[in-house]
Amino acid sequence: MESLVNTEPSNLPFVSFIMPTLNVEALLDSCLASVVQQNYPRARYEIILADAHSTDRTREIARKYDAIVLDDNGKNMEEGKRLALRHARGDYIVFIDADNEISHSDYVRLAVTALSSQSQALGVEAYYPPSARMTSFCAYVTHLLQISDPICWLMSRKPLLVAREGEIERWTLPPGTYSYPLGANGFVYRKADLDSVKASQKFQDTHMAMYLMQAGKGEWLRMRGRGVHHYYCDGLWNFLLKRRRATVHFLNVRREFGVVWLQEKPAVPGWLACIYCVSVIGPVYHTIVGILRDRDLRWLWHIPASVLSLAGAVWGYVTHRRHAHEEHLISKLQPRQK
Repeated sequence: MESLVNTEPSNLPFVSFIMPTLNVEALLDSCLASVVQQNYPRARYEIILADAHSTDRTREIARKYDAIVLDDNGKNMEEGKRLALRHARGDYIVFIDADNEISHSDYVRLAVTALSSQSQALGVEAYYPPSARMTSFCAYVTHLLQISDPICWLMSRKPLLVAREGEIERWTLPPGTYSYPLGANGFVYRKADLDSVKASQKFQDTHMAMYLMQAGKGEWLRMRGRGVHHYYCDGLWNFLLKRRRATVHFLNVRREFGVVWLQEKPAVPGWLACIYCVSVIGPVYHTIVGILRDRDLRWLWHIPASVLSLAGAVWGYVTHRRHAHEEHLISKLQPRQK
């Protein structure tokens, strides 16, 4: 691993940052600034935006950072990522969204270094550390949950730490399950691995990691304390809108692929997770446990967020049933970014 750390800049692997965008001028400048502040030579990476015809300053901001902008005519952000993958020249791919901000300037270099020496690992997952610019709700839903929704948090399996070697952590899932969402918000893959599962044709965030695990790559890596500040939403109303949109997207993915990670032997069945959200007892219990364990009062958001998680899922289900054949529904449901 030391060999790559000390490699001359001209010999470092080429990296492609891939991002789907649609009217994200409020977020994009901070996101791209965190990319160019990486201690990775600018000549050794490219930034590719698959832009769904933004009407704000998104493309103007992208040009400021010498990003490649592709016209994305797809129905959702996953098609935009497939488009960008087909144009990517990198040996390594970093998937990043406009509401992400890379937390440490050495994140990408450490991630590429670690992945180059850990052949058993399918990729590098980002932590979601909090930021001083976040609302307390945003810090709860990203940093404390690490998964931006109480239902998904409850249904996902808890990863197991295999080993820690300096800044590198090796993680895996309990045997026989793939019920954990991997693949977005600062996730780093080898391009060759993505090609092996035909990602440029059928990319969907969590499916690629799941396919790689099924093919024998049972581990992934994390960089200790490093990742992205994930500005998922600022408060309860936008959270509800996001969960509505996420549910519609989930149902579209299930219809297209026939499989989703939530159905790969989850920790609890979906119906029980829904009952949990309105039971009061369950959310109150985890709120108390979280506050006592982490000494963090932001766990108090867990009670209203659990109720709204279910409300957003129900609203999304009704929306999907009523507009099942509307091509660009996902884009229309995107809340205004702040």
